[in-house]
Amino acid sequence: MSQPTATLIDADDLRAALPIAAAVTAIQHALRDGLDPEADPARSVVPVEHGQLLLMPSHSRRYAGVKIATVAPGNPALGLPRIQGNYLLLDAETLSPLAVLDGVALTAIRTAAVSAAAADLLAVAEPERLVVFGTGPQAHSHVEALRAIRPTLRHITVVGRDEDRLAAFLARYGDAGLTVEAGAPGAVARADLVACCTTARTPLFDGSALPAHATVVAVGSHEPDAREVDDTTARRSTVVVEAHGAALREAGDVILAVRSGALDPDALVGLSDLVRGTVKADTSRPRLFKSVGMAWEDLVLAGVAYESRQE
Repeated sequence: MSQPTATLIDADDLRAALPIAAAVTAIQHALRDGLDPEADPARSVVPVEHGQLLLMPSHSRRYAGVKIATVAPGNPALGLPRIQGNYLLLDAETLSPLAVLDGVALTAIRTAAVSAAAADLLAVAEPERLVVFGTGPQAHSHVEALRAIRPTLRHITVVGRDEDRLAAFLARYGDAGLTVEAGAPGAVARADLVACCTTARTPLFDGSALPAHATVVAVGSHEPDAREVDDTTARRSTVVVEAHGAALREAGDVILAVRSGALDPDALVGLSDLVRGTVKADTSRPRLFKSVGMAWEDLVLAGVAYESRQE
């Protein structure tokens, strides 16, 4: 008996099947319906000569799946993506392959969708100013996702190290009806929202400059010794994470702040508690959402994309 043929869903098909607003809604609905991020298997990270191999399995009542991804820091200099991979979606009962999805596009969508799902519950109602650190795919995805939940955003400041990539980033928004300009880290002093989407290993800005009403999302790292935000940001903020276990295992922004005494690990707020309304963020202080990217997020959105393709 031959194995069922899996549906191939490339990057363009995936983006068509999974608009960012639908992805945000799917993440929130999954958590509201009882999904437990703490039960997700840990990510397997295998160091290799030129980077890392990542294996991210998850399962639910309806689906199982696994993402196989690679991280090659030297690839951008070769004109290749830093992160590559594919996602294999399986039927939960038979474990038969249902679909193979473009892993890069899925990662870009799900990372920004999870950030927006959190920011939707943390950010002020009508923000106008967004500061974005980074000029890569995640920076673009976060602009799209954050504008989807807060269409009042009108002014975007982009902080980037590479002048050519920064110019290309700005040019992309030339006719978007927005004010999009290059800026410096000090722009956070006027920010309503801040998105950290970089490969930085040390803090990007001075947390003492953050307004009390600001919300920060930090997604650039899943390594325990790398961080995008400083101790001051962690100390001042309500800190929300996808899962306590994953954050204390992989999130350098959290781990290093705990180690220095700037952050009490018992004070971490789980995203599921935030979505279900069992915990509410203190709006008198900044809010920080630290994401490492988890397998359940890929599974939820891969399932939604597959079902959309079957309609």
